[in-house]
Amino acid sequence: MTAALSSSRSLAIAGAICGLGSAALFGISAPLAKLLLPRVDAWVLAGLLYLGAGVGLVALRVAQRAAGNRPDASTRLTRGDLPLLLAIAFIGGGLGPVLLLVGLGRLSGVAGALLLNLEAVFTAVLAVTVFRERVTRLELSGVVVVVVGAVLLSATGGSFDGGLFGIAAVVAACLAWGIDNNLTARVSGRNAVELVRFKALTAGTGNLVLAMAAGHPLPGLGIAVLSLGVGFISYGVSIVLDVYALRYIGAARESGYFATAPFAGAAAAVPLLGERMAATEIVAGVVMAAGIALLITGRPSETPRTA
Repeated sequence: MTAALSSSRSLAIAGAICGLGSAALFGISAPLAKLLLPRVDAWVLAGLLYLGAGVGLVALRVAQRAAGNRPDASTRLTRGDLPLLLAIAFIGGGLGPVLLLVGLGRLSGVAGALLLNLEAVFTAVLAVTVFRERVTRLELSGVVVVVVGAVLLSATGGSFDGGLFGIAAVVAACLAWGIDNNLTARVSGRNAVELVRFKALTAGTGNLVLAMAAGHPLPGLGIAVLSLGVGFISYGVSIVLDVYALRYIGAARESGYFATAPFAGAAAAVPLLGERMAATEIVAGVVMAAGIALLITGRPSETPRTA
């Protein structure tokens, strides 16, 4: 019994580290993408970001094979996973980033980053109501506290000068990623790098081909390379970490940790974009941190996926 509790606690801590790391890397993608948008079309940028994630993960796989590190055959993707993988690629890798970038083009960097709080709300609500995940009261309290902090952060920060269309686009992106997170949780026991590589290459190539076919121009080489690099770090590495978080702690709890992504993005927007953050937004961050503490201390109510 003691060994089982220790193992559960270790998985919970590992899930927390992966979730927070994933959130930080994804959070900074919003202000970085905002910097790139004046130089590249939103649809093309969405393709380049995910293509960068996919190409980077291919290089990582090659390096791992050269080092003699081969994935466990039991965790490889199978043909039976294909329908779910295609849905994940289309919804999370195809629609989500395009909608986000369209919205970011019409909002301030801080406002766009703060609206990303809604992804955690959609993920948690779908996880509990549709996919029937179980959480303890303490963990549920943590999710609620994080969401309260996220609402406070969104209600007090940023300038929504882009109008309803920009806001609606980011909200729709958050809904797409909420669905994506829950679908990904269903296959999170698979090899994380292989899963994300498929998603990134499929979505990135698809968006880029469709954008070019629609007449959207490619950027110069320098901007293209920067876009690919941002995609590898903020999408590729971030999603791999998120898959591990989903595996260890489930989608409902993962949503609480990932709710810190908007705060990381808003904080990064200050030096990167020259925007400012009010004291109320810092208070909201403290509230979110308190919610995360509740999530970490909450005892797992189900056996984490370790396959």
